[in-house]
Amino acid sequence: MTRAQILLVDDHPTLRQGLAQLISLEDNLDVIAQAGSGDEAISLAIKHAPDLILLDLNMKGLSGIDTLIALKRAEIDSKIVIFTVSDSESDVLQAIKFNTDGYLLKDSEPEELIEKINLAIQGEFVISAPLTKILARSLRPESKASSPLENLTQRELQNLKLIASGKSNKDIANTLGIAETTVKVHVKNLLKKLGLKSRVEAAVWAVEHKIGH
Repeated sequence: MTRAQILLVDDHPTLRQGLAQLISLEDNLDVIAQAGSGDEAISLAIKHAPDLILLDLNMKGLSGIDTLIALKRAEIDSKIVIFTVSDSESDVLQAIKFNTDGYLLKDSEPEELIEKINLAIQGEFVISAPLTKILARSLRPESKASSPLENLTQRELQNLKLIASGKSNKDIANTLGIAETTVKVHVKNLLKKLGLKSRVEAAVWAVEHKIGH
């Protein structure tokens, strides 16, 4: 089995070690390196090209956001997920603005954290459950999602409900008994109809409009 390689970036060594021990219990995950600063993270990311970078937000020196921006500019292909104690709306939205692949809270349950890490490696945008409503509240004033639900087909509505519940395209395909490529078409169509740009916006929109509840 090929193990996904992970780079941990946090200026607290004790936290890094604890996180590394948790991840090491998984057969499919491997902590390839650890960095205590943004500058070190950039150097190690270039050297190791990890599958995933777990990046602390509030670090001394180069901040998590500045590190995220620098990694993107360096064209690092790794998935980059913010891992922080901050549930601030401004922090969440700023991270998304600069194309993070996820935003997870440090008080996440171990099982949830491992699940989200695996989803992020597979290409899914991941976010801690408590932040979904924060996103919805923050995006509401600027929401472009004014199209009525009547514009969605029954199948597109099913896809939207499953996206809101955190399902990946593969999970949706298995649930509905259709091909994953078909799911991607449905998702693309429903995003266009609702005036949205991404799956995370669709999940937020669904929460706002109580879809599936």
